[in-house]
Amino acid sequence: MFDNSVAVIPARYGSTRFPGKVLAEICGKPMIQWVYERTAESIADEVMVATDDERVVKAVEGFGGKAVMTSPDHPSGTDRIYEAIQHTDKDIIINVQGDEPLIPTEVIDDLVKAMTVNQNITMATVAVKAPRKEMEDPNKVKVVLDNNDFALYFSRSMIPYLREGADDTPVFLHWGIYAYRRATLNKLVSLPQGKLEACEKLEQLRALENGVSIYVMRSGLSSIGVDTPEDLAQAELKMREQGLC
Repeated sequence: MFDNSVAVIPARYGSTRFPGKVLAEICGKPMIQWVYERTAESIADEVMVATDDERVVKAVEGFGGKAVMTSPDHPSGTDRIYEAIQHTDKDIIINVQGDEPLIPTEVIDDLVKAMTVNQNITMATVAVKAPRKEMEDPNKVKVVLDNNDFALYFSRSMIPYLREGADDTPVFLHWGIYAYRRATLNKLVSLPQGKLEACEKLEQLRALENGVSIYVMRSGLSSIGVDTPEDLAQAELKMREQGLC
């Protein structure tokens, strides 16, 4: 039933804040290996790494994974994934970030199931409820949902804003994992950068600006995104606490 899905892990080598982070070691293994192995445990029928660097290809093939070399000139991970899926005929594409070594396999499973069961969902992502007081950081992207759990808007600003004397409502932290149908991904990469996308520097706003609905799956799970060496140390500590290494 789930043999029409592929999980693609974009793994650009030249990260601005932490160059080469996908190959940074955690408990003796490169971070990309942890992400790949967790993703491979999911129900996605196929897994591949999309990279722009031979060092990443060599590392992935060294642990038995599949890597696809893509252009170094892609403006976004979405474009890199689009090039990579030319090597497969799967219709459901899951974008798994290459800097989340603790990505829960269940989240990938749930996205694949949602896309498989509900043909009306053309694009999906994940959000978790979070304390308002911890969400002021603009690097923590917030999302507001409609009554059917489709995204109304994503922002680096605090949304919804709590006006003095008003009733509070939950704040949702957006988790940067996506699911697309092939036709949706084809459409997105053919569109020019949107005004809101350029303003907030959030790729997903291109979809909303062009009428592509994004279903937001609510999750109670958590992960750690690695953007800095400090994040890497935190991820390794967490993995040791969980007995993973």
